[in-house]
Amino acid sequence: MSVSLSLRNYMSSDVQATASLSARSHDNYTDNPNHERRWLVLCIVALAQLTVVLDSTIVSIALPDAQKDLGISNLDRQWVVTAYALAFGSLLLLGGRIADFWGRKRSFMVGMAGFAVASAVGGFAQTGIQLFVARAGQGVFAALLAPAALAILTTTFVGEKERAKAFAVYGAISGGGAAIGLLLGGGLTQYLDWRWCLLVNVPIALFAIAVTLPIVKETKAHGDTSYDLPGTVLVAIGLGSLVYGFTKAEHGWLETQTLLFIGIGLLALAAFVLVEKRTANPLLPLSVPWHRDRGAAFIGSALVGAALLGGSLYLTFYLQIVMGLSPVMSGVGILPMATFVVLASGIAAQLTTRIGPKPLMVVGPILAATGLFLLTQIGVHTSYWTHVFPGLATFGFGLGLLMVPMQNLALLRVPNHDAGAASALANAALQVGGALGTALFTTVYASAKDSFQADNPAPTPPPGFPANAIPSDLSNATPLTHEQIAAMPAPAQDFANKVMDWVFGTEVSGYAHAFGWAGALILAISPLVMVLVRAKKGDLPTEGAVGMH
Repeated sequence: MSVSLSLRNYMSSDVQATASLSARSHDNYTDNPNHERRWLVLCIVALAQLTVVLDSTIVSIALPDAQKDLGISNLDRQWVVTAYALAFGSLLLLGGRIADFWGRKRSFMVGMAGFAVASAVGGFAQTGIQLFVARAGQGVFAALLAPAALAILTTTFVGEKERAKAFAVYGAISGGGAAIGLLLGGGLTQYLDWRWCLLVNVPIALFAIAVTLPIVKETKAHGDTSYDLPGTVLVAIGLGSLVYGFTKAEHGWLETQTLLFIGIGLLALAAFVLVEKRTANPLLPLSVPWHRDRGAAFIGSALVGAALLGGSLYLTFYLQIVMGLSPVMSGVGILPMATFVVLASGIAAQLTTRIGPKPLMVVGPILAATGLFLLTQIGVHTSYWTHVFPGLATFGFGLGLLMVPMQNLALLRVPNHDAGAASALANAALQVGGALGTALFTTVYASAKDSFQADNPAPTPPPGFPANAIPSDLSNATPLTHEQIAAMPAPAQDFANKVMDWVFGTEVSGYAHAFGWAGALILAISPLVMVLVRAKKGDLPTEGAVGMH
């Protein structure tokens, strides 16, 4: 859910980067084959963007039901989120280059078709592994679809006023789609089946492909059309190994497997840097991140992604599993965060042009971290309005203040020929940070549960209580409903209530520690900004003041 909310800010970065390039490369409409049908093209691109945005929020709401249906363990469920984010983030830069050189229409259609096939595979999955593979497939094709859609938009709308209108629609879809996904995901899960949260992409994709064929005309970029495949392979291996190493850390950070995979990941990423230095057409020009202001924005993006995707995942479980909210009400319960992101982003868009990016990028993380720290105070019997809403509102408001100046800073003084790489890197950092954060918080969650169980032994059954009625692994047992407990004899009811409090207590302990770590990560952005950022209000690109649409 949260990642898609923040992505709308970075869509503005992509827009600013590609729009500036487009304005220079098109002096008139003669080179624009899609100009006459530009508003129909906008509708198609908006539909594709809505599909990608909806997927993030829909799946997060459906995850508790999918986990139960497929028998996915608490430690493995994070791969439903991580597989998608890792594939998307790792391949986004390559996807943008393929779309430019292979053909934007062709890439768009292949990306949409592949996304639909992967969604169908996930919708009919019978095991957790099948669902994980399908989610990775969605990420692969989304990494081709998203940049192709944006490239079609930026090459279609070349007039300044019309481009602003088109990008306003695109930004609104990016942000509003996240809120729609929360409600749609809840409705599909509650009234149909969690599988429809994936299968719904199939008819949308088929319709988008059918209308793209006759309406959108092919366009390509010119110049060096070579691809940096060694760099792509190295960055995928490096990030994948790091994520897997983080998940293995549940058994200890000094365990052989943990150190091995983290070591392989770091070595592969180091080799990636060396390859990029020597490649004529690199996947990532190193001059883009090697700048103190832009570097702060990219590191901040990764930390925000970790806090958003990793931290908010456990909020969904808390609302549905512990508080017992339905999928629909769970989606409604998370909506305040989206509302406060939008509210604060509007304020930040105005303040950035007046006071510069630095003050907001210092205050924003502090507020966002405060919201996450408030969420660490949740308990088994705490109220939504006293313990969840204040944290969500504060977290969302802080994010809104942070994201707008950060997306501007990511493009600061970037040469025109590297502008697309800079905006794509910001998106990739967000996704990869989310994958790493989810893996890290899964380990934190598991460790916190173990500590809770060590300090708080499971309740002892009363005399005469059947031993075979007690699950061997209480901490991972399916919670009893109030109706099931009410049907038991009085002594058994008392014991069952104590067991449920203990089971939920272990879960809440894990969630709270995950929120705490997420808060610490996002709080680290403030000192980073204070040390690295030197940009003043006059240094920012004029387009950057647009902020969120």
